[in-house]
Amino acid sequence: MAIQWFPGHMHLTRKAIGERIKDIDVVIEMLDARLPGSSANPMLAELIKGKPALKVLSKQDLADPARTALWLAHYNALPGVKAIGLDTSMTSPAKALVDACQQLAPNRGGMVKPMRVLICGIPNVGKSTLINTLKGKRAAKTGDEAGVTKLEQRITLADDFYLYDTPGVLWPRIIVAQSGYNLAASGAIGVNAFDEEEVALELLNYLIPHYPQALHARYKVNEVPSHSDEQLLEAIGRQRGAVQSGGRVNTAKAADIVIHDFRSGALGRLTLETPQEFGQWLAEGKQADAERAVRKEGTEKNKPKKKTRP
Repeated sequence: MAIQWFPGHMHLTRKAIGERIKDIDVVIEMLDARLPGSSANPMLAELIKGKPALKVLSKQDLADPARTALWLAHYNALPGVKAIGLDTSMTSPAKALVDACQQLAPNRGGMVKPMRVLICGIPNVGKSTLINTLKGKRAAKTGDEAGVTKLEQRITLADDFYLYDTPGVLWPRIIVAQSGYNLAASGAIGVNAFDEEEVALELLNYLIPHYPQALHARYKVNEVPSHSDEQLLEAIGRQRGAVQSGGRVNTAKAADIVIHDFRSGALGRLTLETPQEFGQWLAEGKQADAERAVRKEGTEKNKPKKKTRP
């Protein structure tokens, strides 16, 4: 199953970013530290036109710290890019952001040349929560639901530092299948766009070989690596009392438990991809997408032409 979710307001956001970017000095892209590659938007690379970029890995308190270090090193090695990690425990993130932006655009600042920063990211990545922390009040709407922010807004963090907030925006078309599942598991995609049981199975399929101890600690299932994703989901359902009449496991309820435990951090600090893994997924996705385009072109060519009426 290919997961896709691109509501109408996201088209407007893409257009707004394209118009705003010419006046911007630095672009901050918020990423989910549990899935940095999947939560990065390749569409932004085209829109920002080589502007200096600050990658902010949010929710790092929920992510595997060793893997967060790998991702920070990966992004910091890219030209014109700086990466930092943030989480809700940081009491003064404003200084870290301002300092990082000034390093990327050292010639901006002061009343004559104020720093103009655009902040963007996928839905439910923690952008609005960060802005509220920066302002010290509820400057932006927040929620656990994807797509809460719908309009661009300007926030003045200092007399010479303007932050432009935009609604969360996803890829117009997700070409990396695993990214679709990871985004759905994280809450970045509207609930009506995916099947929870399928997403939970994909999540378990990844966690079984990479984080078996976390699964055992949470669900008290022994010999986790010997289970398939379907077997583990059923075992979790039995452990958590998701059993219907006749002794059958309610796998939909079990799936909801697994996804909730991942999102809340109850499963521990987990990261669903490394830079190397995501690079491989992206290469495979691009190849599959190119092959699909060739097939589509061939189908269009072979379509019988409509007869024109005399």
